[in-house]
Amino acid sequence: MKARALVAWNVRRIRVDHGVPQEQLAYDAGIDRSYMSGLERQAENPTIDLLDRLAETLGVHLSEFFVQPPKGATTPKPLPKGRKPVDPRRQKK
Repeated sequence: MKARALVAWNVRRIRVDHGVPQEQLAYDAGIDRSYMSGLERQAENPTIDLLDRLAETLGVHLSEFFVQPPKGATTPKPLPKGRKPVDPRRQKK
């Protein structure tokens, strides 16, 4: 797996494992959501500084972005689209 594909795969894997939407990760890391999407699609080539910010935002070590996936591993599934369901306890009465 090439470096850009490896980073893209791991960023998405870690983000999905942490349950963080792309938009939230982009906001917290100080980048545009469309750039974040491009990074995960291998259309963008991130700098080390950006990877460092993403790692800090996700609470992982930078080296986690370079871990080889196990043989036969599938691409991480995206998080469900749309807003989270409203908690009935928090609705106004």
